[in-house]
Amino acid sequence: MNFKEKPLVVIWEVTRACQLACLHCRAEAIPERNPDELSYKEGIDLIDQVAEMGSPVFVFTGGDPLMRSDLFDLADHAVKKGVRASVSPSATPLVTKENMRKAKEVGLWKWAFSLDGSTAEIHDRFRGTSGSFDLTMQSLEYLKELEMPIQLNTTVSQYNMDDLENIARIVEEMNATMWSVFFMVPTGRANLDDVLSPSQHEKVLRWLAQLSRKVPYAIKTTAAQHYRRILIQLYGESAVSEVSLGVNDGKGFVFISHTGDVYPSGFLPVKAGNIREKSLKEIYRESPVFKALRDSSMLKGKCGWCEYKEICGGSRARAFGITGDYLESEPFCTYIPDPRKK
Repeated sequence: MNFKEKPLVVIWEVTRACQLACLHCRAEAIPERNPDELSYKEGIDLIDQVAEMGSPVFVFTGGDPLMRSDLFDLADHAVKKGVRASVSPSATPLVTKENMRKAKEVGLWKWAFSLDGSTAEIHDRFRGTSGSFDLTMQSLEYLKELEMPIQLNTTVSQYNMDDLENIARIVEEMNATMWSVFFMVPTGRANLDDVLSPSQHEKVLRWLAQLSRKVPYAIKTTAAQHYRRILIQLYGESAVSEVSLGVNDGKGFVFISHTGDVYPSGFLPVKAGNIREKSLKEIYRESPVFKALRDSSMLKGKCGWCEYKEICGGSRARAFGITGDYLESEPFCTYIPDPRKK
């Protein structure tokens, strides 16, 4: 795909409302819906724009997308427009077997649930709500009964780094098709003290790379683009065929907030425009923010001369979160490229 023309992944934060109070919440979710959210009509228009751009992956997220009563109507429209849509709800009482059945009927191809600990003690502390772990496990059983593909998301932090092996076992036991592993970025409610150190990032990413050769499910990382470099180092270039596109914040990836603001990702809070004022296509293609993020020659420091910059490029969100400059080097990558290539 030509990422100058269209993104691979479009994320729409349909609402910021959520019943949970997660310690790391990017969205800094609120209990009630914002009256300035994109309306149903505006949502339909956004979906039409995504379909027109030919972006193959579209995710309804939040907050908790199930807080919107029109979620399944929006999803139905997306599917009918040929968009490959999925949903990432929060584990709350809104996650019922009936809602899952509705999702399957309209053609939502995958549900993704967060699992941030292998026990209620770890997970519920992270999610800030008692009972979240039990609801998650119950919801996963519903998905299995309905024969819907399961994706599990885990945000890695100091809270659960030592529990990852146990979480990986649950991912396998649930017959998940994918384990999507997010590496915490200091934005929203996430604190820098909770983020893994550079050496811890390297350790966990190497462990994930080795695990990927043994388990039946796919492993994907978010805000850890240097996972691709590690795969190449361990197994050669063929090991990164599924990630060699080099997707990064603003490069094949776009995030639309509940009020229509457009960002390079949910973890990089640099506004590039609003779909109430300009089309998504125009913002994605012409915004100076997006154009800079897609130009690897603008990367600074060691990312600028690293031989892996085209397939990796470092987390632009973490660079911004730590330094205030989204073009700076990935602060938590331990790799030192050959200085002669500066």
